[in-house]
Amino acid sequence: MISLQQIPIIEELIKDPIPPGSNILVEFDPASQWLNASIFMAAEWLRKGGGVGYTALAQSPEKVRSRLKRRGVIVEQLEKGDTLVIIDAYTTTLGKKSIEKYSAESLRAQDLSILFSQEVIKLHHEPEFLRIIDNGSVMARYNDEKSYVEFVVSRVMPVAPAIESTAVIGIISGLHSEWVYKNIEASVDGIVDFRLDEAEGEIRDFVRIRTMHDVGYDKHWHQLKIGENFEVTLEK
Repeated sequence: MISLQQIPIIEELIKDPIPPGSNILVEFDPASQWLNASIFMAAEWLRKGGGVGYTALAQSPEKVRSRLKRRGVIVEQLEKGDTLVIIDAYTTTLGKKSIEKYSAESLRAQDLSILFSQEVIKLHHEPEFLRIIDNGSVMARYNDEKSYVEFVVSRVMPVAPAIESTAVIGIISGLHSEWVYKNIEASVDGIVDFRLDEAEGEIRDFVRIRTMHDVGYDKHWHQLKIGENFEVTLEK
């Protein structure tokens, strides 16, 4: 089954649609435009009638809602019907209990594995549902490398093919050991890089497809354009 939707930015650089059920890894510079880009992807996907599950690890649910609203998303209406699902994995990093409908009370791999085993079996095929994890690297603060990688590879990634719902998973570049990157990279269907460069006193943002399985893709770096409402698009 092929999704009728396109993931903004990413699918503009590939020749064929990404099959639903794929896991796409985004490795990003901390100062890059990835967070804004992830919100833009979610907003555009919702605008075209799809559903979005957004796991907020690096920002509060309130900030996610605010950023989506700036892009014209009717957040309350979509959340009421679970077309937009915001999962709060941020509040627990502050040592507080979340008041959100969907949340993670712990970021320890052992605790999350139990949660996944209970919740994933309730899911059904959703090829028009896009799942975004803004910064999976946050979990590494609460787990050793082996537990972290095991959770990502054996719990997070199997969900996408099981329900035919594409996942875009962000992690910080240059933060983890090479062992962590190699194990996660070997388990995904595509890798996208977001980076920040400074040349002649000007800071510029770039994106590229490093690799993509089963589809042709543009291998070059492309500059990003930041709009008035922080829309992140490819520079023409």
